Amino acid sequence: MTDPSLAELSNTLFSVSVALYSVALVAFCAELAFGRRRERAQERVGAAAGTGGGGVALADRPAGTVETASSNRWGAIALGVTVIGALAHAGVLLTRGLAADRLPWGNMYEFATAVVLVAVVAFVGFAVRSPNLRHIGVFVLAPVILGLVAIGLGLYTEAAPVVAALRSYWLAIHVTAAILGFGIFMVSGIASVLYLVRSRPGADSGTGFVSRLPSAAALDQLAHRTAVFGFPIWTFAVIAGAIWAEAAWGRFWGWDPKETWSFVAWVVYAAYLHARTTAGWRGRPAAWVNVVGLVVMIFNLTFVNLVSTGLHSYAGVE
Repeated sequence: MTDPSLAELSNTLFSVSVALYSVALVAFCAELAFGRRRERAQERVGAAAGTGGGGVALADRPAGTVETASSNRWGAIALGVTVIGALAHAGVLLTRGLAADRLPWGNMYEFATAVVLVAVVAFVGFAVRSPNLRHIGVFVLAPVILGLVAIGLGLYTEAAPVVAALRSYWLAIHVTAAILGFGIFMVSGIASVLYLVRSRPGADSGTGFVSRLPSAAALDQLAHRTAVFGFPIWTFAVIAGAIWAEAAWGRFWGWDPKETWSFVAWVVYAAYLHARTTAGWRGRPAAWVNVVGLVVMIFNLTFVNLVSTGLHSYAGVE
């Protein structure tokens, strides 16, 4: 039995989370707009040093945007609203799970919603540890909002018990690992896209938003760290999926479209981590591999589930 009131609350919280993320996006835009470019701050440092003033703190700031009082205020507001939005977002899944009395990732709507939540939480975690990374908030929340709108419009299904094929403890193991891996890879891919933009020749001398992003080195490090974190989780998800397949269908691997593209994604991310440490592939070539990995993940979620036919089709849109 499904609790209609909890199901309705879940739908309401979904709309609330999109609204809160939209407010946070505006605040992140304001932070990016009001931050001063690094070169101007360096000029102030030089002037302060020449008069005996204390300019060391500014000189030690990471490359990219230098905080002003206004920028810092907007950034704090943006991050705070993002956290509130993430709590509402988590409430979407919690109330939906309680409504259907099961884990809330038994179909594409729930799976995709959970993936986006993991991406938001991962971004918040890094932004809290390294405030300079707040300046990528615009480029994280924009796809988050677009993704949630697309999920709500195209993938929504009514809360209901899962189909018989998913009534297994492996749902909590395999699918949870896949959600965590995908969400973390989402942040990694966005960081690599921004790294490719930031590392272009002349990016530092520009006057637009590019010069206000974190340094190329900081973005590359974020992309690498998140990929390193997400790769073993995704590896475990692929292995757990094979074990579940043997229990459910009598074989570990059958080259089902979902299995195949999950393995392709694993190969691409393995190639990225290898390229990141290989002479001649460090920097932009490796970043492109990481971007390809994110494209493969999105393709696996959308095209493979919605267009192709396979043994995983039961988790599609009802």
